[in-house]
Amino acid sequence: MNAKRCFVFDLDGTVYLGDIPIQPTVDFIRRNWGAIDFFFLSNNTSKSPETYVRKLNKMDIPAEDKHIISPITPLVDHLRSHGINIIYPVGNSDFVACLKKVMPEVEISEKNCQAVVLAYDTELTYEKLARSALLLQQPQVAFLATHPDLVCPTHEGPIPDVGSFIALYHTATGRKPEHIFGKPETAVLEPLLARYAKEDMVMVGDRLSTDKLLAENAGIDFLLVLSGEATLEDLPSLERQPTLVLEHLGELQGY
Repeated sequence: MNAKRCFVFDLDGTVYLGDIPIQPTVDFIRRNWGAIDFFFLSNNTSKSPETYVRKLNKMDIPAEDKHIISPITPLVDHLRSHGINIIYPVGNSDFVACLKKVMPEVEISEKNCQAVVLAYDTELTYEKLARSALLLQQPQVAFLATHPDLVCPTHEGPIPDVGSFIALYHTATGRKPEHIFGKPETAVLEPLLARYAKEDMVMVGDRLSTDKLLAENAGIDFLLVLSGEATLEDLPSLERQPTLVLEHLGELQGY
């Protein structure tokens, strides 16, 4: 680990739980800021990059927008490459504002809708569920999702995330998303894979189904922290073990 130049951190369950910092990991980042390139990757599309920056800054981590990696980037690439600019988003106001900022040409409309885009909608209403489900009964309307996480960790416990919503839509419409853009899909890491050699990178996270699998798919090392979802009891059944397992980054020696 001492040779790594680029650390990619998951956020929920790795750097903090809800609004509670995981202090030894926060201290590790602050202590090594400037000596290591840090990036923060979250599947949670209920918060804009600016929201993440403000949250990290409150923990005295001097992050900027350029340090935040989001599934929105490969989502926008897909929309543009497929000529999709009329969508019905199932996402909160933060998500819609961020999407419009990076893709000004996008139009939000049910009329002539080309795709339902499912994000982590913390403002979900039955009206959104009903309208989007009706749209998905039209086979020409694409079904896209920002990420597959079943739950989002909080300090009180896990709560439903996009993966749970996907199960609801499958029950109601018989459809599953044709494309899912967040972890463990490697498209979300492409900007960094183009800048760094794989041996210089490490993914740090608390989830085996997304963080670990992303690292394996990308061919980079994975450092599992036990501050979030995964536990030691999960490890014996794994076909491939993480590169390193720690309670938190405060246990990483040599930094």
